[in-house]
This record gives sequence, structure tokens and C-alpha cells, in this order.
Amino acid sequence: MNPPNGKPCEFVMEVTNKTRADVKGGTLTQYEGKLRLVEIAQVPKAHVDEFKSVSKFKIFNTNNLWISLAAVKRLQEQNAIDMEIIVNPKTLDGGLNVIQLETAVGAAIKSFENSLGINVPRSRFLPVKTTSDLLLVMSNLYSLNAGSLTMSEKREFPTVPLVKLGSSFTKVQDYLRRFESIPDMLELDHLTVSGDVTFGKNVSLKGTVIIIANHGDRIDIPPGAVLENKIVSGNLRILDH
Repeated sequence: MNPPNGKPCEFVMEVTNKTRADVKGGTLTQYEGKLRLVEIAQVPKAHVDEFKSVSKFKIFNTNNLWISLAAVKRLQEQNAIDMEIIVNPKTLDGGLNVIQLETAVGAAIKSFENSLGINVPRSRFLPVKTTSDLLLVMSNLYSLNAGSLTMSEKREFPTVPLVKLGSSFTKVQDYLRRFESIPDMLELDHLTVSGDVTFGKNVSLKGTVIIIANHGDRIDIPPGAVLENKIVSGNLRILDH
């Protein structure tokens, strides 16, 4: 709407203020008069702590990007979109070490004219990278309105609960199998789940809830249970009669 210098922006990246939960997020730098995206995988080990600093790099890339299609067509025809290859070592489930080669779409920012980073509210950034994130967006904390996830007005505090699901929930199919239905989380502040735990239908979680099934134990949270500021540990089995 109000481009600097009166020239249209060809590439706009939404960034938001970095917190200690976002230290791995890519950030913007300026080099040779152009904006550049720097990802953590591109940072030498000696400088990783510096990269993670919330005081040195105050913003990170949300990956919400606005790009002129006419500019993409022009640069593509000129073969001028220059993207760095990111080398990312990974370990597969079987223990095999592999090298994953990636390009970050945001890295194309350096190829466009009059590029900008715009600092947006945190509400514009709602990542789903783990099943802990997935539980939040599937819950009654959020509703989908015109393609946008918005927090329920029934939640008294606008902060997002802290959710930590253990390794038994890492894979989506395991996560889905362990919830008969997604719990009511409108009044939840903190949830930690560890070990072999399942949830029945219509469970409510409020305040701080910690559920720990030690090795060899299993905990089945019964249908309709209301857990408010509770620590659940030991062994609790619910079997079909």
C-alpha cells in the first residue's frame, strides 16, 4: 500500500519478534544492498550461539511471503533466481545418516527488487512442526475463520499453553491413536505427557497437568475426566469388559 521510494515491492517477508522458543528461525541480514535470509544450517558452529541470540537478531522469518508473480515470471525467464543449497545432515529412523539438500523459498528475497521485511504480530505465526503444535491447533483453543486460525474468545488469557508430548506421540499416526477425541484445553496453561498414555473422549485439561507413565506402565485417562492442576503417574488401565 505504501512502498518505500514509491516503487512497488516485489518480495515481502513477514517477520516477527524472536523469543527463546524461536532461536532456530531464519533471520534477515543486509549484504551488498540486498536483503538476505540466513538459516541456522548455514551458520558455522562457532557462531551458532551468536545467531540464536535474541538481542543480536531480534526478528525471524515466519515464512509468510508475498511475492509478485510478474517478477517471478521475469526472473525465471532470465534464470536469475539464485538460491543457495543448504546442506542439512539428518538421521533416518533406521539410524542411517543422510545428507538432505534444501533450498529455502525465503532465500529468493535477494533476487527481487525493493524487497522488504515487515514486522507482524505474533498472531500471524502459528507453526505446526510437531504433534505438540498439532494438538494446540486441533483443540477448541482455535477456530477456522475465512482461512485464518483465531484463538477462541472463551479463553480468558490470549497466551498459548505450553504443550510437551513425549516420544510416544512423535509420529502422527501414534498421536491420533492416543486421543479418542481432542481434550478441552480452553483453561490449560501447561501440559506435559511422557510414556504410554492414552486419552478417552471428552477429557478436560485445566491449569498445569503433568502425566507420566514410567517404563512398563500405562496410563489411560478415562472418558469425561477433568484434570485441573494435577500430576498423574503410575499405572492406570481401562479395559473393555
